[in-house]
Amino acid sequence: MKNSEQLYKALQNRILILDGAMGTMLQRYKFQEEDYRGERFKDWEHPVQGNNDLLSLTQPEAIEEVHRKYLEAGADILETNTFSGTTIAMADYHMEGLVYELNYESAKIARKVCDEYTVKNPEKPRFVAGSIGPTNRTASLSPDVNDPGYRAITFEELRLAYKQQSEALLDGGSDILLVETIFDTLNAKAALFAIDEIQEERGIEIPIMVSGTITDASGRTLSGQTAEAFLISVSHLNLLSVGFNCALGASQLTPYLETLAHNSEFCVSAYPNAGLPNAFGQYDESPEQMATQIKEYVEKGLINIIGGCCGTTPEHIKAIAELVEKYEPRKVVLSF
Repeated sequence: MKNSEQLYKALQNRILILDGAMGTMLQRYKFQEEDYRGERFKDWEHPVQGNNDLLSLTQPEAIEEVHRKYLEAGADILETNTFSGTTIAMADYHMEGLVYELNYESAKIARKVCDEYTVKNPEKPRFVAGSIGPTNRTASLSPDVNDPGYRAITFEELRLAYKQQSEALLDGGSDILLVETIFDTLNAKAALFAIDEIQEERGIEIPIMVSGTITDASGRTLSGQTAEAFLISVSHLNLLSVGFNCALGASQLTPYLETLAHNSEFCVSAYPNAGLPNAFGQYDESPEQMATQIKEYVEKGLINIIGGCCGTTPEHIKAIAELVEKYEPRKVVLSF
């Protein structure tokens, strides 16, 4: 991976900034069904509104514009617009056949803008993280309360889907693969297995970020693991980072990041929501409020990578970036 050395060097020197929410930004465009379809899919037999990944093909200028805003705000790492980019998730729109193209083109868009900004300021190289979401199925839990042994998906089906997505993300120019918003660690293990296969087949080392999600005040993932159990479950690979995102606001995430920071040899990442959603599902936390909470992370030396999830905007990322530049990253020994 050509940019890996730059990435590891940057992580030794400073806290890297991950971008904020793509979905939050896309809502501002108020795209309707015909916008999602574009010319190419105008006769598609099924509704496609809400398929944000498709916008990389039908509204690429909007995706590029969002990426640019996050880079302007200070982001070092851009996530590709591929959170639902598996055959499993795309089945909802009957678009399984588009998965390779969706991931490849999304990575290409992010790669293009990252390279532009790196050329402008070579001292601050920008990196592309291929976003690999959790899918809408779970390998550990039954979706049927009357049949606890039933599973809607197998490990092998997940492995194949994640492998296809990962290969396309790499071919499109991703520097990092980010397995994110993990609510079921067995799903994540299928993704990691697939990525490890690609490493072996291609003879490369891929920087891998793993980010779980603590679903509520129980301090556990949806499939029941504590932060420590989650860490142990994914530590068999040589990861770039392990961390948490989504579900909680910054202050609620602190104790779980402490667990990772005190028990992991990897970098630690965090990208919380802009607080907890209100009664209408909106996120009210201002950039200043969020940055104030994240100050605790950096004062305690907990993190190496920081960004934002649901409800965050370039304004949030700018406030966070300005805060953390005054602090040292968590100390970790990186080998590359």
